[in-house]
Amino acid sequence: MRGEIFPEGSTVGVYGLGETGIALTKFLHDGNFSVVLFDDNPSGLVIKFAESLGLEIHVPTAKSDLDGLLDGIDIFMPTPGLPDSHYIFKHVFNAGIPIRSEFDLAAQYDDRPLVAVTGTNGKTTVTMMIKEMLLYSDIKTEAVGNTEIPLIEAIGDRSIEKFVVEASSFRLGHSSYFQPDISVWLNFSPDHLDVHQNLQAYEKAKASLWQNQSSGHIAIANAEDEIVMRHLPNTGIVKTFGKNLGDNKLVDDYLILENEKLLHIEDLKRSSPHDISNALAAAITARSAGAEISAIQKVLTEFVNLPHRIEFVGCKDGVAWYNDSKSTTPHSVIAAVMGFKNVILIAGGRNKGLDLRVLTCVQDHIKHLVAIGEASEEMVRVFDGSVPSTEAVSMGEAVAIARHCSKDGDVVLLSPGCTSFDWYRNYADRGEDFKRTVRDLVGVENGDN
Repeated sequence: MRGEIFPEGSTVGVYGLGETGIALTKFLHDGNFSVVLFDDNPSGLVIKFAESLGLEIHVPTAKSDLDGLLDGIDIFMPTPGLPDSHYIFKHVFNAGIPIRSEFDLAAQYDDRPLVAVTGTNGKTTVTMMIKEMLLYSDIKTEAVGNTEIPLIEAIGDRSIEKFVVEASSFRLGHSSYFQPDISVWLNFSPDHLDVHQNLQAYEKAKASLWQNQSSGHIAIANAEDEIVMRHLPNTGIVKTFGKNLGDNKLVDDYLILENEKLLHIEDLKRSSPHDISNALAAAITARSAGAEISAIQKVLTEFVNLPHRIEFVGCKDGVAWYNDSKSTTPHSVIAAVMGFKNVILIAGGRNKGLDLRVLTCVQDHIKHLVAIGEASEEMVRVFDGSVPSTEAVSMGEAVAIARHCSKDGDVVLLSPGCTSFDWYRNYADRGEDFKRTVRDLVGVENGDN
């Protein structure tokens, strides 16, 4: 435990009252801290929460006297995902107030082992796989961070032996004292340019995963990702994985874990390149954290893919329908499309500043593009006539077009490559609408997910 990060009696400014902000506020309020709350658009429930603690929520604007509001604040804690361009940061920097994260606060009050997972794609899947592998090894574990449970909330449960932390760039970017015992960086591709100042800032945030690694810590890296390998720490133990490269890889259709055969790829639920990579990453990370081989094998052979991540919706007239609404980057679309042939791709939404032209590398897999959302015209322009394309103005129309274009042996894949915030509240809302529409309009026969 480290007492120098948040000196007792400090006044902490918390900006943004989502799940993490609320958890931070509760923790700080219950401790020996004063808390000042900020939110750009607090909901009624959030206002009631603040009132229950006897706190006021400040709703500043760019013209507000922020210097006065920040006067007396010793530490500033922004909500994960607050854009680098938000005007509050300029005032915080000018006032010389240090910025800290949820991870920093937890480091002061808890020293149980942390296993951290970051990467542009696959974080949640690998996090949950590692958690299950450790649980089946009789190690009480919780998945925290960029999940439904903030780390600062989870440390209140003293029965937990290890935490698997899904470490997003939003959290890493403002962390100074995060020091996981074992950490894995899955991959890197452009993303979140609507939050980070530029691609370099996003990369720097990800790389901070290893900034505090010491001699007793383990860093696990994707040997097939040049950017990940470029940031390998100079201290501690380094292990690598990859479909074809690394210490842990695929050899003669067997997953090799620490020089031993783990299982055959036919034993995996799915064996696309990214599925193999995720399986290897989860296996070596969990093994390094103490998981038993039998537990790792059990999870890899039984793990059901998470909702909205290439989720099988059903099949009708020989056409398989998949929901990959979690895909919000072009690189995640590529990974999904590469697993199929004859794809009717439903893609689009709100682009977050990413270059969609990289999608042309999988155009041979795409039979027809159904473009949706604000980026529909941009999505069509990407293929410049090399792929038949149709724009749809609703999910219902998109599904109807896909049904019309498909035949026996085809796959209809919703893999947007963009955020959902043009039509929906979030990617889960988009995915549920897609599944509901497919079942209503197509009448798919549900299959084993």
